[in-house]
Amino acid sequence: MSPEREGSPLPPLVVVMGVSGAGKTTVGRLLAERLGVSFIDGDDLHPPANVAKMASGVPLTDDDRFPWLVSVGGALAGSRADGAVVACSALKRKYREIILAEAPDLLFVELHAAPDLIVRRLEARTGHFMPGALFDSQWSTLEPLQADEPGFRVDCTHGPERVVADLVDELLPQVRLRDG
Repeated sequence: MSPEREGSPLPPLVVVMGVSGAGKTTVGRLLAERLGVSFIDGDDLHPPANVAKMASGVPLTDDDRFPWLVSVGGALAGSRADGAVVACSALKRKYREIILAEAPDLLFVELHAAPDLIVRRLEARTGHFMPGALFDSQWSTLEPLQADEPGFRVDCTHGPERVVADLVDELLPQVRLRDG
């Protein structure tokens, strides 16, 4: 159930999560548009040192990630009144707990698909600082969303439009949707 203010649901706070190449940014943008809330790309919240490290093919450590995750949670908390969708890998449960500590009423949407599909998507992608060579590191780090965490896993095999339609029509009926 979503939080309520004076009997009506508050706009949603959603983290679209998963490994690089799962479609977090594309799905996140479409979902935010459909929900009538802002979209925040978690990649934009990384400090320059993190971006440089990933661009050079070096996986981030937990120490690298912790301040970034606090920033992601802070961005969500700052969007509580109007709602937001954030694209963020949130690969480990402890990472999700850091985000939840800042914004406890959010939902996680984990995008998942077969590794070979995601690798093909990464190979086709251009202009992103995250090289496909780091996929194995991300895949081995991923701790799937668990039943006691707020949110759900979604198969992203069928493309972003279908994922968003499924989310809106079946999984997020309690949130206030934009008219039209």
